[in-house]
Amino acid sequence: MNNNYGKDNKFRKNPRHDRDEKPERNERPEKPERQERDDLIIGRNAVREALKAGRPAECLMIQRGEKKGSVSPIVAQCLDMKIPVKEVDQKKLDFMCGHSNHQGVILVAAAKEYSSLEDIFALAEERNEAPFIIICDGLEDPHNLGAVIRSAEAAGAHGVVIPSRRSTGLGYTVGKSSAGALEYMPVARVTNITAAINEMKEKGVWVYAADMDGKPYYETDMSGAIAIIVGSEGKGVGRLVKENADVVVSIPMKGKINSLNASVAASILMFEASKTRK
Repeated sequence: MNNNYGKDNKFRKNPRHDRDEKPERNERPEKPERQERDDLIIGRNAVREALKAGRPAECLMIQRGEKKGSVSPIVAQCLDMKIPVKEVDQKKLDFMCGHSNHQGVILVAAAKEYSSLEDIFALAEERNEAPFIIICDGLEDPHNLGAVIRSAEAAGAHGVVIPSRRSTGLGYTVGKSSAGALEYMPVARVTNITAAINEMKEKGVWVYAADMDGKPYYETDMSGAIAIIVGSEGKGVGRLVKENADVVVSIPMKGKINSLNASVAASILMFEASKTRK
């Protein structure tokens, strides 16, 4: 619509009363089409074959109340493969797959196959270096986990450890946020973080937990075989996990904000450790 009024259109009719024209403010922009996700395996047969082929997966999502019948063997196989199973509403499944016929089952594929703690220690031995491990205690934001993996790779860490429950997994967003670092960084998913910490201790690893009430990180010797624990975005490091750490370290704050983004805090500690290890 031309809003450049001059002499000739001084008394132009109000567009509200012009049946041939509609005011611009009534025009609604078209909604962008929802992009297809390439990390979803949809339908019972497709999921069954993916599991049979050993496809790495972040989790299985099933419609609430659909654990019986032909879904039951799929759930059992996922549990055997230590793939988390989540019950969700049908509306969520419909939205995720663009209202395709999901049959109450969606497998969220992992961007990469998970490693084990043994793989991480093997990589350290292969490099002839003391183990350097990052433990993420319940990070729920995939962008944060991707950023942690990216920093870990850049700082020379040998692996990242995440829990199988109450944590984001290696989905599409994590892979994208890591900017390619996921291809080079082993990520182990464990059932129990505390048990994994004790296993590391048995191998001579010193465990450092990041928390507000700890010793300033720049006064801490983080050389040798170490693991750094970073907590979740909202709750931080869990009480039991922190109690099993050898040392608690903090990042002193000089401003009015008393906390940092989880991936930023992890990066500061990782590169400080990298400096002392060198």
